[in-house]
Amino acid sequence: MSNKAGSVSDLFIIGGGINGCGIARDAVGRGLSVTLAEMGDLAQATSSASTKLFHGGLRYLEFFEFRLVREALEERETLLEAMPHISWPMRFVLPYSPDMRFESDTPTSRLLGVAMPWMRGRRPAWLIRLGLFLYDNLGGRKILPGTRRLDLVADPLGQPLRPGFRLGWEYSDCWVQDARLVVLNARDAEARGARVLTRTRVTRAERAEGMWQISTEGPEGPRSFQARALVNASGPWVEDVVRNVAHISTSEGVRLVRGSHIVVPRLYDHDRCYFFQGTDGRIIFAIPFEQEFTLIGTTDMDHKGPPGEARCTNEERDYLCAFASRYFAAAVTPDQVVWTYSGVRPLYNDGAKSATAATRDYVLSLNEDGAPLLNVFGGKITTYRRLAESAMAKLVPHFPQAGSAWTARVPLPGGDFPVEGVAELSARIARTYPFLAPAEVQRLLRTHGTETFEILGEAQSREELGRDFGAGLSEAEVRWFQSREYARTAEDIVWRRTKLGLKMTDEQIDGLARWLADQAADAAE
Repeated sequence: MSNKAGSVSDLFIIGGGINGCGIARDAVGRGLSVTLAEMGDLAQATSSASTKLFHGGLRYLEFFEFRLVREALEERETLLEAMPHISWPMRFVLPYSPDMRFESDTPTSRLLGVAMPWMRGRRPAWLIRLGLFLYDNLGGRKILPGTRRLDLVADPLGQPLRPGFRLGWEYSDCWVQDARLVVLNARDAEARGARVLTRTRVTRAERAEGMWQISTEGPEGPRSFQARALVNASGPWVEDVVRNVAHISTSEGVRLVRGSHIVVPRLYDHDRCYFFQGTDGRIIFAIPFEQEFTLIGTTDMDHKGPPGEARCTNEERDYLCAFASRYFAAAVTPDQVVWTYSGVRPLYNDGAKSATAATRDYVLSLNEDGAPLLNVFGGKITTYRRLAESAMAKLVPHFPQAGSAWTARVPLPGGDFPVEGVAELSARIARTYPFLAPAEVQRLLRTHGTETFEILGEAQSREELGRDFGAGLSEAEVRWFQSREYARTAEDIVWRRTKLGLKMTDEQIDGLARWLADQAADAAE
């Protein structure tokens, strides 16, 4: 194939995860020209393998990460207002047990060991309540309700738990559909003028004549691009891109930490989540998931090997089952697990002793030895928008024409309705499409928001939506994923644009894959 030349962009972004797509959206909205290249599908790695929470990081208070926690807490409600379809408030139950322990190397543990040596390693109830007080007040909370004390013997929220848990607290955080968050940021960036290239690998980037000269390999074959600045937001591959694509020596690197999750059939009937603290100092969540399941995670393990090969090991699965079983009255066993997933967090390598202690804060490193190169290390999904603003603050001196920050509370596609308007929107979808079951209405709302009406159009029956691929996935929705959301494969659709892979049979997923292949073959003719 011939080498096709692309136009000059202000920014060329490597990486189609949440940081890359968030920066692309922010930059193009300021008037800069942007090209983004992702070697696979959007959110194919870390950004679709999170615990799917917008949260301040209650545990990070033990490490005195106050700035990070405050920024994340402030962001929860800012993000909630921009995407009330794919993010929503959740209440978390934190049971207390005298057996709770700190990790011995946290700053809080060391301080308590000096001030109160008889409490060494323990998490006293007053300290947890102090942490929750800070959690309620650090971030200027306005929408989310505050913490309340629970009597787990009398309260129904204690019923799923083993006998012996008497005291607990209930506090607020938010859920988010992580992979959809990435796709909607990419779509909004493209609608504002960005060029989004999926399944396009950057093979080389070098400085020449005051610009970045970039080579890619994608569906159209080899191509070349020019950019005034390069943003390396490639997540777990950030160090590899610096060294082997841009060929720049650096002392900075990432610590790859694997976080694994398991999914089991629903363990309880209410809509609350549980925050469990272990005797090893770790914590896990148990979260209602996709209507019929419970999500349990996460682990923190140093990851060796290629980031794309991260898998939940049998040891991690068993660890999560045993951890949850110390709290739930009914044991969680490996044979209950219906799905696992694992992602690699690219944490900035700060030399911490353990994976759990490694900083969750992000680091933005600007190399100005010629055309600017911004490398993005670390970050968490909750602070992606603030990270993008911080990235632009680093780059704006090179682009004096760039506008000011603008993304706070600006709706993502489908999110143009108030946080308190979910019930009204649900009722409107149900009235417009009475052939949908209540669970289908809920899924479509939580996937597409107000765009549900654009997808389903004037349909008066299921038949008018085209082929039924199973679990409520219609041809109309699949065509939307293809034409508007960069989806190409069955995996893209059933595990990232949705989580319907949990409810579809292997035969149904194979049928979708064959249909997509036929569509691609017809388009190529």
